[in-house]
Amino acid sequence: MQKSLITILVAGLMAPALSFAEKGDIVVRARVTHIAPDESSHLVSTVGDKLEVNSNTIPEIDFSYYFTKNIAAELILAVGSRHDVNIGGSGANAGAKLGSINLLPPTLTAQWHFNPDQTIDPYVGAGMSYIRAMDRNLNLGTTGITVERNMFGPALQAGADYNLPNKWLVNFDVKKIWFSTDVSTTTKIDNLDIDPWVVSFGVGKKF
Repeated sequence: MQKSLITILVAGLMAPALSFAEKGDIVVRARVTHIAPDESSHLVSTVGDKLEVNSNTIPEIDFSYYFTKNIAAELILAVGSRHDVNIGGSGANAGAKLGSINLLPPTLTAQWHFNPDQTIDPYVGAGMSYIRAMDRNLNLGTTGITVERNMFGPALQAGADYNLPNKWLVNFDVKKIWFSTDVSTTTKIDNLDIDPWVVSFGVGKKF
């Protein structure tokens, strides 16, 4: 019995210890991110028509810097996210496909980690997104349609890191971002609120 207890203690001491974030740490995460627009359209061209923006899943990398164990800043750098834009509703143009737009959405948030030094490290955050429309041309028949090139909006987030040995972690994160764009032909035809939910899952490493 004594031998067994000693064996268990030795094995426990030799097992890799969990590593928690400390002041000055940088955490790099690679995640799969699903972007689901929660759009609200105010299309004025035809009664009953509204613009619809589809969802997309993309790879994403982000960097966090810990000012303290509790306070961190996170910068999210995703590849461009391409979204098809169609006309929905019950108007004369319902079902029309307008093409797609390619949006680059870097986001910076400040985070509060309210339970540091634990296996599960939950956090909440708030910040700003800058959305760059790299490809913004749509069309309905021969009519050219554009969205704004540059858009900004507030972001809220909640998530958790699951700490693993050797400074690794698994991450789950949810963000809500609010931004809108004017949609125009020769004149403005819509003020489109895109307001996506952004859900991410991935792995990270502390440095």
